[in-house]
Amino acid sequence: MIGYETENNNQLPVEIRPAFQELKVLKHLRNAGITKRFGVACSYLFQLVFVLIFHHRNWFQFLDSAKSESYPGKDAVYRFLNHAGFAWRRFLLLLSVEAVNKTSSLTSDKRVSVFVVDDSMYERNRSKCVELLARFKDHARNCYYKGFRMLTLGWSDGHTFVPVDFSLLSSVKSQIQGLGQSIDKRTHGYKRRMESLLPAPDIIPAMIDRALSAGMNASYVLMDSWFTHAPLIQAVLDRGLDVIGMVKADNKRYLLDGRCLSLQELYYAATPVQSTKKGILRSIHTQLRPGIPIKMVFVRHRTNKKEWLAILSTDTTLTVEKIVQIYGIRWDIEVFFKCTKSLLRLQKEFQGRSYDMLISHTTIVFSRYILLAWQHRQSTDNRTLGNLFLMLCDEVSELDWAIALSQLVELVNDVSKKAGKRLSKLIRSQLQRWIDGLPSYIKAYLPVLACES
Repeated sequence: MIGYETENNNQLPVEIRPAFQELKVLKHLRNAGITKRFGVACSYLFQLVFVLIFHHRNWFQFLDSAKSESYPGKDAVYRFLNHAGFAWRRFLLLLSVEAVNKTSSLTSDKRVSVFVVDDSMYERNRSKCVELLARFKDHARNCYYKGFRMLTLGWSDGHTFVPVDFSLLSSVKSQIQGLGQSIDKRTHGYKRRMESLLPAPDIIPAMIDRALSAGMNASYVLMDSWFTHAPLIQAVLDRGLDVIGMVKADNKRYLLDGRCLSLQELYYAATPVQSTKKGILRSIHTQLRPGIPIKMVFVRHRTNKKEWLAILSTDTTLTVEKIVQIYGIRWDIEVFFKCTKSLLRLQKEFQGRSYDMLISHTTIVFSRYILLAWQHRQSTDNRTLGNLFLMLCDEVSELDWAIALSQLVELVNDVSKKAGKRLSKLIRSQLQRWIDGLPSYIKAYLPVLACES
């Protein structure tokens, strides 16, 4: 046990430690109540699971390695991940708020910050006994899969995306496995299990409330066409936020001059737009039943030029170009889903059967992404020390190159002075001819040769 505690700070790679300390990860872990009274510390176990991806190993490969004796047993890690009493949602919220606050200091006040809501597949196709496992349809591939719907709320400023909250949704109608009977109803794990059986539109407002109460700020909520329905839009408006989202041609009706129009009819009633953006076709001010004022913008479909797409905005003061630009930030969450599944081994690294393990491991994967996103922002932002360091390195390398070239020319010049008169004249003429053929930006670093009469 003492060996584990002494090596607690040596688990992280050197490249990750600064971001780990800046975002106060272990402090937020303690504040979320993820601690133990005895046994291996939760901070040690958290870091142990956290760094698996950076060592390109899974937990079983770690146990088979030569250093397996220095790690705790398999049961210690699984008990940690299967614990139903840990407030993983609170930990992720604290960590994301810390990352957003640090990112906001690098963001201009003129830049728009948004909340992004979307869901993605959480596949467990080879499983049978996973708790709350259900059957869903993948509309992109037009097939069914076993697993969950990962409903996610994220924050973005158009440059950095930070996951804030998530819920692994099951289904009452198409459920394969039911709720475990041994779960304590007072725990966080039981509450999240009950939440997984609710419809997504009922969960999203609660996610936004938690983010706002934690101190996050955003002007808009971006969503796909699966969520742009009047009840959810009204719930977001009641929280002081505007909605920008894609709209699909379904049974929704729009109020225009006392008439109820479909989306197709609204397109022909809209006014053509004269814009510098060629893809923007039309726009119109209308109302979404029951009486929500909106601005609808119609844009050309990228892959099928004969079709169009509709984008809804409850902020009617925005220009059509601004609406399309802000909605483009929604793509950040698609990149996030792809990164967590392909690179950070979400849904692959651990194959536990309990719902608590799914929640804990997903939270750890999200925390990996937050640290990487913060490090990327530091290294690419012009106002951070990381970018200043890179600029300094470029300047030093350029200075070393200029000094070396200047010293070489001076050395050749000194050799020519010590040689005979005829040889000296030949060397200096050849050197001068070589310098004359160089680009002007290189000549600026070279000394001026004195010509002898």
